[in-house]
Amino acid sequence: MSIIDPSSQTQLDSILKKLGVNDQAEAEAKGKETLGQSDFLKLMTTQLQNQDPFAPMENAEFIAQMAQFSTVTGISEIGETLKDVAAQMGEFRVATATNLLGSQVMVPGNYARADANGEINGVIDLPSASYNTNLTFTNAAGDILHSIELGAQPSGLVGFVWEDVPQSVIDSDTPVRIEAYGDFGNGVEGITPSVFAEVLAASKGDAVTGVTLDVRDYGEVLATDVAKFRR
Repeated sequence: MSIIDPSSQTQLDSILKKLGVNDQAEAEAKGKETLGQSDFLKLMTTQLQNQDPFAPMENAEFIAQMAQFSTVTGISEIGETLKDVAAQMGEFRVATATNLLGSQVMVPGNYARADANGEINGVIDLPSASYNTNLTFTNAAGDILHSIELGAQPSGLVGFVWEDVPQSVIDSDTPVRIEAYGDFGNGVEGITPSVFAEVLAASKGDAVTGVTLDVRDYGEVLATDVAKFRR
């Protein structure tokens, strides 16, 4: 049994030479960036065969090397799994974008159109209790078309609906402007409502942005920014 002289070269260099990694198998090693499981087993076997009989490898050291190889192998397998997950997520984004076409999503904004039932629905988020809460609906010329008095309301989300929107407003093919107001103890303050708007188109986006929606009257909106959607 040969014994490695630590003063002339490291034990690892000697093992690699015996495996022919540096000399004999140089041509085969071209293009090969990592050692596989069989390479590792050969490496371990040669290391055991050429260890110093007066200072054999400790069990803990042997187990540590096995654990390191298992860790590297596990990381590689995780990487491949993540690639598969990323591909599946891309398919999921396509399906999500397709399903949202023709739906209505709730977005913050002051413009709304009547839905298929001839109604305009939305919510306002009150930062604190309001002594008096109301909404006005105006056309492009600034004429008041409708108003809603909600009175005193606690903090939080408060829904509203304008039922039976006149057909003339619907036929005008222009959005209605909604202004919301609340009195929180320091006078009347404006509040931005959230309303339902139609999804005209959607794109799957990428892993960072996700699905992007083209919302009528609002342009591009990230699907992650949508609080609610309905058919």
